[in-house]
Amino acid sequence: MPRQALLGELQFEAENTRKLFDYISNDVLEYRPNDFNWTIAQLAAHTTEIYHWWDSTLNEEILEMSTYKYDKGDISTIEAIKEKLEENIAQAVKSLENYPEKKFNEMWTMKNQGVELMPAMPRIQVIRGFLMNHLYHHRGELIAYLRANGKPVPGLYGPSYEEQMTMEKV
Repeated sequence: MPRQALLGELQFEAENTRKLFDYISNDVLEYRPNDFNWTIAQLAAHTTEIYHWWDSTLNEEILEMSTYKYDKGDISTIEAIKEKLEENIAQAVKSLENYPEKKFNEMWTMKNQGVELMPAMPRIQVIRGFLMNHLYHHRGELIAYLRANGKPVPGLYGPSYEEQMTMEKV
């Protein structure tokens, strides 16, 4: 049962991520609100990477950040970022579809050079508390960045402000 619920949420949220990425245009990819924040391109690439983490969360006991490698690919166009997104979503879904239910309560942790960055916790908690919440957080940032550029955003859990304004005019 947990696998089917998580799979439904993963697929629903993947569709929301696709919707959001459809509103990102190449002309705003280099925008960043200040010197220490990522650009929209970097933030979108990181959001894409979160889907990549599903496989290691489900299939490794420890994610060792000192040896972690990820090729974010070309982030110079939103089309290239969206291609990587699709690749990572497909891998995440595949990893979860075949995952044994009994293993959701097995422990997982993240370390850097052997030092715990996240305390050991059941994989199901990592999925909900780290993978999904991390995704929501960064999508929220992308929405704020798009709005700062005067761009409309999609409704992810009901109509967005822009969609409401369009509906009121009808």
